[in-house]
Amino acid sequence: MRRDVFQAISDPVRRDIIELLAEETLTVNAIAEKFEISRPAISKHLRILNECEIIDFKKEGRERYCFIRPKNLIPAFLWIEQYRALWEDKLDSFDKYLSKLQAKNNTNE
Repeated sequence: MRRDVFQAISDPVRRDIIELLAEETLTVNAIAEKFEISRPAISKHLRILNECEIIDFKKEGRERYCFIRPKNLIPAFLWIEQYRALWEDKLDSFDKYLSKLQAKNNTNE
């Protein structure tokens, strides 16, 4: 099965792992300790992130360290970015609508 960046970020646990690794390189055990799910479940998430080329592993002695490959998140960023202007316009319109309602309520008091 071919995996891609969108599959990597589709799961909240994987997004949390990406966020952790964006801050620092961690061992597999250090990652697992930060979650309340089983070690095998974390390993499965790490395997998917690795297959999607979002993270990679480096072995040092007996430890396996995970590090992020941020360049490979670019396709998801570019896809999301194209919708940012649309959402900003919608949120601006909603903000104006709420301001009008608030002004109307203030004049009726």
